[in-house]
Amino acid sequence: MASGSGLIRKGAGLALAGALTGLLTAGCTSSGGGTPPAPATTGAAAPPRASASSAPGGSGDSALPASLTGQRPDWKPCAAPDGGQRPGSDWRCATVTVPLDHAKPDGATIPVALVRKEATDRERRIGSLLFNFGGPGASGVETLPRAAQEYAKLGERYDLVSFDPRGVGRSAGVVCRDDAAQDAAEKTVDPTPDTPAEEAAFLKDNADFAAGCARRSGTVLPHTRTTDTARDLDLIRQVLGDEKLHYFGMSYGTELGAAYAHLFPAGVGRLVLDAVVDPTADTAGHARNQTIGFQRALDNYLKSTGQDPKAGTERIARLLRKLDREPLRVGERRLTEGLATTGIAVTLYGQGNWPLLTQALAEAERGDGTRLLRLADWYNDRDESGHYATQSHSQRAISCADSAERPTAAQARALLPEFRRLSPVFGAYLAWDTAGWCAQWPVKGETTDVDASAPGAAPILVVGTTGDPATPYEGAEKMAKELGDGVGVLVTHKGEGHGAYGTSACATRTVDAYFLDGEVPAYGTTCS
Repeated sequence: MASGSGLIRKGAGLALAGALTGLLTAGCTSSGGGTPPAPATTGAAAPPRASASSAPGGSGDSALPASLTGQRPDWKPCAAPDGGQRPGSDWRCATVTVPLDHAKPDGATIPVALVRKEATDRERRIGSLLFNFGGPGASGVETLPRAAQEYAKLGERYDLVSFDPRGVGRSAGVVCRDDAAQDAAEKTVDPTPDTPAEEAAFLKDNADFAAGCARRSGTVLPHTRTTDTARDLDLIRQVLGDEKLHYFGMSYGTELGAAYAHLFPAGVGRLVLDAVVDPTADTAGHARNQTIGFQRALDNYLKSTGQDPKAGTERIARLLRKLDREPLRVGERRLTEGLATTGIAVTLYGQGNWPLLTQALAEAERGDGTRLLRLADWYNDRDESGHYATQSHSQRAISCADSAERPTAAQARALLPEFRRLSPVFGAYLAWDTAGWCAQWPVKGETTDVDASAPGAAPILVVGTTGDPATPYEGAEKMAKELGDGVGVLVTHKGEGHGAYGTSACATRTVDAYFLDGEVPAYGTTCS
């Protein structure tokens, strides 16, 4: 994880409401690494790429050899992830082989790890329902078993299936640096540099991170594009024996679902996109959207506590400026401005976490940065022993393979006045993040020209939440439009948090009715 990777790279899809309450009730215990249901920033990742289907007309039947399409997964009890618990007995894991380069389907291959829980009502089984929890870089193999209770109703009639996308976890996961290098970066690199020396250190750290990715994972780096994973999805669909793809994508997973629909419109079954990434935004546009979205969520939090949003924002910005000058000691570590910003942002992912933000800010103002640091550790996948998971490595690999943009430090500096005006708390962080992510990446990105259209596809539910900080509501409106008339069906949740399913009873019922009974709601259906 490099210095520029510390904030909200499109989110991991699961709402954090309730997930962090242990930090309130059980002291400040770290999440223990792994892949928490936590956010991830939007750096230079572009939305679904324009690309020709691997079959004429994008029918959903890919031109792959029978040795791949004829695979039958060998489902076995799942092994426990590092530092984690083994899924329950109802879960089985398997591996599917996919081409490293889909342009060379008879060439080298890589494994893609799957996890599945079979439908409980076998007589009324519809098929498989594949999940992607976002990131990019979230491990579906780890996340779905932990989150399965949220989808219990869907699990009656669907086999619940998820996977580690290529470049993630057990699927040829990208690794870029070790724990010692990350700890060193935490101590020495300022993600919002104020001086030429700080800027040089920031850029050097990102260059070192990129070089480490090339050295350790160079073979897979050119092949971690969202379109590559979309083609993997179609192969997985065939291997699972499904005529159509039924899919639930959250946050970055909405990019992946839209990319699949664009490439394979005839393969679309029932698709839901929740917490939707704006398919029309470039690198600066994604950062601008999140600057607006996180400030909007912060304003809503401040209003809920009876504070004036402008005054409350300045109070927090003042704390961050103080931490920039003099970080708070927390044992042998320090709460820096960057880590505090990450800790604040984490709590805005669900309204249930707002009391935690109140407590963490009050403690930091009294000189105790423990809770904000633990919140940052939760996002940064750092456990109490100092071990970091590698989700952020995968995030960068996927984002930079997708986008051909390579913003410079000069371009980031040019964004600062506007972004600071939009958010005194998050603006500088997100402006600099544009240059910190892909500027010195060793692999060319796919495109800057995005096409999310899916002519001929079945109706796709596009669910946006008005108070979503990481994927602001406007992105859902744009995605529904880009998918095309009769394809994108907008559903609005008037509320807070990153994702509507499981948060809004109305939105959850709407999605369940669509998946289970094929009921397509009216465009513009609104849930409070």
